[in-house]
Amino acid sequence: MERRTFLARITGLIMGLIGLALSIPLVGYVISPAFRRQAQDWADTGSSDELAVGIPRELSYIVTLNDGWLKTTATKSVWAVRQPDGAVTVFSPLCTHLGCGYHWDSGDLTFKCPCHGSIFDLNGKVVAGPAPRPLDHLPVKVENGRLFVLYKEFKAGTPQQIEL
Repeated sequence: MERRTFLARITGLIMGLIGLALSIPLVGYVISPAFRRQAQDWADTGSSDELAVGIPRELSYIVTLNDGWLKTTATKSVWAVRQPDGAVTVFSPLCTHLGCGYHWDSGDLTFKCPCHGSIFDLNGKVVAGPAPRPLDHLPVKVENGRLFVLYKEFKAGTPQQIEL
């Protein structure tokens, strides 16, 4: 092998190694948001003083979602109920059967899902219908009279809670 050919190959090999060493962090930087789990923050849903004892109230709030490089805002809602002891229970707004949105029926004092007829009591327990488990409770805290909720979604149609 000639000296010139040997030096050209060694130079090409060194340039390839440098290019590989520089491309690995660049590729990691570009695709890492797709593998990053979305950080969840406590959402301020309003004043806790506005909740009456034993009367559920649907609370809506705006949340910013980060999906890779795309940032969007979405309106989320939860159902909150003040218990007689003053504690606040917050339910996910999705039925545990197939994930439909349910509503409060003040005449029957139950939560009703219009999709397949699931009915839940004030504590979220299944009264009737095909729902496999009670309504999903969400983490909640009250600070300085403000109600904060950690929104989570769970897999529908399973007897146990599986967080998505």
